[in-house]
Amino acid sequence: MIGLMSGTSGDGLDLAFCHFEFQQEWNFEIVLAETIPFPEKLGQNLADSHLLSALELALLDVEFGKWMGDQVKRFCKENQIKPMAVASHGHTVFHQPHKGLSLQIGNGWALHEASGEVVICDFRMKDVQLGGQGAPLVPIGDALLFPKIDFCLNLGGISNISMQSGDKRIAFDVTPFNLLLNAEASKLGKPYDDGGAWAKDGILNLELLEALNSLPFYQHSRAKSLGRENMEQDFFPLIDHFGLSPQDNLRTLVEHYAFQIAKVILQNSTKEKPILLITGGGAYNHFFQERLDHYLSGNWELFQASKELIEFKEALVFAFLGVLRLRGEANCLSSVTGASIDNCGGVVYQ
Repeated sequence: MIGLMSGTSGDGLDLAFCHFEFQQEWNFEIVLAETIPFPEKLGQNLADSHLLSALELALLDVEFGKWMGDQVKRFCKENQIKPMAVASHGHTVFHQPHKGLSLQIGNGWALHEASGEVVICDFRMKDVQLGGQGAPLVPIGDALLFPKIDFCLNLGGISNISMQSGDKRIAFDVTPFNLLLNAEASKLGKPYDDGGAWAKDGILNLELLEALNSLPFYQHSRAKSLGRENMEQDFFPLIDHFGLSPQDNLRTLVEHYAFQIAKVILQNSTKEKPILLITGGGAYNHFFQERLDHYLSGNWELFQASKELIEFKEALVFAFLGVLRLRGEANCLSSVTGASIDNCGGVVYQ
């Protein structure tokens, strides 16, 4: 399978060619993977997609699908591979599950025709129609591909966590992450804060920290998700209100993230020293890990993941969601999303 992931960070398309095998339990291998940067104009259009007219958005949907299909075709030709199918997350434009909506663009027919492959996409909408958040989708992959890991923490544009609770898998978005950190780093002329160095040099602002910890999102428990809308309505205005330097904002945000994520781990851990798998770009933020270690009092163990797993886990899991869709098995858990039932989402284009 090929998994395609265009995350909320908006830096490019993750493409992972993966092999899956089931013998009593699932095994996987990331055979080949690469991140393909968006062409500048396409990347800007995706970043501004929520501001486009209906016609402009419809055209971008097709353009993005065709571009992804072209990348898949090139990748398969260069590496002489033929996947059973391509499973694509798409680019999220609107995520408003309380209104019955989660929109990912990257047109399935355009992707199918450009790539010449079977395509599966639109994984979220069925769950939303069943009363769920349509997110996060990765936890079923965590449960079936990483059964020995206590907490799977992904640090992308938004941080999310998944874990076993009794006989159920639970997962939810915990905090923003790189969406806010990268916005601050861009003020300092870089796309991201390398290793958390700027955050480490910043000064912690206790007033902003308290205000962040008091936001309404943190009063909800379990099935909950964050989107770009939350950044614009809640987080960005609050950060702007305090008028701090980018370094001080970075320092305070990292403290906020570490506090909130550690709180979730401490509330849900059944072991003295739980094992954490940390993936996504935030896995390279060493200062964040220092602060997380502080709040966990050192009582945790970091799973030593390969570079491929850290960077391509979400693309891997979307490939796996495609496997489950082709097998007609549940690929979305109601215990995670709050939907009325477990369900098998994704539209197949062939």
